[in-house]
Amino acid sequence: MTNLDTITEKILQEERISTDEALWLLENAELSELGAMADLVRRRKHPDGVVTYIIDRNINYTNFCNAFCNFCAFYRQPHHEEGYVLPVEQIEAKIQETFDLGGNQILLQGGHNPDLKIDYYEELFRRLKTTFPSLWLHALSPPEIVHIYKASRLSLDETLDRLIAAGLDSIPGGGAEILVDSVRKKLAKNKCSADEWLEVMEVAHGKGLRSTATMMFGHVETRAERIEHLNRVREVQDRTKGFTAFIGWTYQADNTELGGDEVTTAEYLRTLAVARVFLDNIENFQASWVTQGAKMAGASLAFGVNDMGSTMIEENVVAAAGTVHRMNEPEIVAAVQDAGFVAKRRDMTYAERLEPARA
Repeated sequence: MTNLDTITEKILQEERISTDEALWLLENAELSELGAMADLVRRRKHPDGVVTYIIDRNINYTNFCNAFCNFCAFYRQPHHEEGYVLPVEQIEAKIQETFDLGGNQILLQGGHNPDLKIDYYEELFRRLKTTFPSLWLHALSPPEIVHIYKASRLSLDETLDRLIAAGLDSIPGGGAEILVDSVRKKLAKNKCSADEWLEVMEVAHGKGLRSTATMMFGHVETRAERIEHLNRVREVQDRTKGFTAFIGWTYQADNTELGGDEVTTAEYLRTLAVARVFLDNIENFQASWVTQGAKMAGASLAFGVNDMGSTMIEENVVAAAGTVHRMNEPEIVAAVQDAGFVAKRRDMTYAERLEPARA
């Protein structure tokens, strides 16, 4: 019989909990109890009291997109008058500003632009790596990669090999939403399936690329479907160990076709804590201050989070849905220290830890 005592004993014994037990926690446990469980797991994995962050910039190279996600306020249909493809000189200027602020990574992602085939990405990546030899290119979510190989009439293997040869260093976890096809069909008309998203990640991990895993929740999915999503991520991680971090964030409703309301901060913390306990094979959990704000990001450090994510010098997608939160490096460091932790800068792989720059 599933109850709090049996689940708590499993966690104390460092045993894996089942999907049924995770759902029970999400639906029945007190928020304070979930926080204590998630904090225990975090302290086991990160006993040094360090909370990390990275300096990078989210560059959206195009907003033309034929995925037609009804939750997205950022995209424009192909050839729409408000659509764009950034000139490479503008991308380079954004990267230079990132380097000037102490970062060497960019998160490059955009829409499913039907006019852009693989040669566009190869040429862009090679030029950026030539101009900025130390640049870390964290680029192209799985749906973009699926779009590229289908539009270019290539296999997934060949597409990834060519992108890696051109300079791709790692893959962001965007476009996962909920990895349940019945949910995905309600959200987008023309986007990769759950299996395709997971296949991109598993094949990429096999080629040495590392990636993040994400979940956008609080729209049309059920709590059980959130757990199904987490289970599919956990299964891939068991096989590959390729996910460096998990990032969960809440759906932002303003200016979207889907509309509706955002879930409560309590629901965000509940889901985050259960994910931390369930995803026992992922070391790092990021706060979503971009959707939750600085105070809630600080609070999430008591619910299993050990990473504040990025300074996000630039962010356009969530901002298009009416949610605009900003945190620079001194503000992230202050939030971490106020919560009783030590802040350190990291790289994408979490291998390098540096003291933060002095304000």
